[in-house]
Amino acid sequence: MGATAYVVSILLVLACLCLGYLTIRRVRLMRGGGVDVCLRRGPSSETRHVAAGWHFGVGRYRGNELAWYRLTSLWPGSTVLVDRSDLQILDRRAPSAVEVYALPQAASVLRCRAGGVDLELAMTPGVLTGFLSWLEAAPPGHRTGYRQAS
Repeated sequence: MGATAYVVSILLVLACLCLGYLTIRRVRLMRGGGVDVCLRRGPSSETRHVAAGWHFGVGRYRGNELAWYRLTSLWPGSTVLVDRSDLQILDRRAPSAVEVYALPQAASVLRCRAGGVDLELAMTPGVLTGFLSWLEAAPPGHRTGYRQAS
């Protein structure tokens, strides 16, 4: 076997290990109560209705936080943490014609502000219902974090 074939074999094994890790990670996140959520950070008015910047991931509720794990990341921890008490929903819309191809079917897009950072979350109707229920389910005496901007 030549040196080139050896290097290609090593790269192929590494690619298979990475794909295996990502698959196992997704299965573990989903079994632990995860839901499919697409996220786009800092959408501007110019890019709001284009497909660029959307990332698929898994969201998991941890008390007052929604931990979002990007599917294509090798990092074992969460990529984004959204605190329920700092979350403000600015807008809710259907995906634009271009975004329909980048997002799950029948998804709704929520434009949010969390901790001063703008982001968009796209989720299917069932996941959206659970998300809104989680926002409203703050313990007695605590803010729900669900504040529709006026």
